[in-house]
Amino acid sequence: MFALGPAEWQAIRLSLWVALWAVAGSLGPAIAVAWILARLRFPGKTLLDGLVHLPLVVPPVVTGYLLLVILGRRGVVGSWLHDVFGLNFMFDWKGAAVASAVVAFPLMVRAIRQSVEAVDVGLEQAARTLGAGRWRVFLTITLPLALPGVLAGLVLAFARGLGEFGATITFVSNIPGQTRTLPLALYSALQAPGGEEAAARLCVVAMVLALGALLASELLSRRLAARLGG
Repeated sequence: MFALGPAEWQAIRLSLWVALWAVAGSLGPAIAVAWILARLRFPGKTLLDGLVHLPLVVPPVVTGYLLLVILGRRGVVGSWLHDVFGLNFMFDWKGAAVASAVVAFPLMVRAIRQSVEAVDVGLEQAARTLGAGRWRVFLTITLPLALPGVLAGLVLAFARGLGEFGATITFVSNIPGQTRTLPLALYSALQAPGGEEAAARLCVVAMVLALGALLASELLSRRLAARLGG
C-alpha cells in the first residue's frame, strides 16, 4: 500500500522544488518588509501590514485569480514579462512557485518581524553613535540577532508552500509533471476511481513532510537562539 509510484514521486519532487524556489524568491522581500514594519513609522503602515497578511485571510482561489489577472499571458504584468523576457508563468512550475510564495509570504514576514522586534534597539543605537551606518547596523547586529526568526520563517513558509492548493490550481491548473504538486496529486487521486490508496499514501507523505519541517524549525531555532545567547 505504501509503495509510491512514479507519478507520486514526481509530484513529491515537484512540490519540494516549487517550495524551495518559493522561499528562496521571497526571503529577501520578506526580510525587507519585516524590518520596515518592525522599525519604521509612516503613514499607511497599517495598510501595508494588512496587504501583507491578506493572503492569510482571503480564500486561496481569490489569490490564484488575482495572480491570473496580473501574471497571466494577457495579464497586466504577465504580458509584458512574456513579450520582453520570454517569461511565462501559466501552466508552468514557475507559476506554482509564485503562488506558493505569495501564500506563504505572510508567515515568513510575521516570524521575521517578531524576531526583529525582539532585538534590543539600544544595541542598534549604540552602533550608530559609534559611526556605523544603517546598512552596517542591520547586517552586523539586527540580522544576526534575528536569525532564529528568519530560520523559523523560512521553514514555515517552506511547509506552507508544500501544502499550497487553491491558488496553484486556479493560477496554473493541474498538469502532471508541470504543476501537479503533492496536494494536487492527492486531489487527483481522490477524483479517480480506486484512487483511495494513492490518496492515503500521499496524505501520509504530506503530513510527514509538514511535521518534519515544523520540528526542524523549532529545533534549529532553539539551537541558534542558544548559540547567539551564549
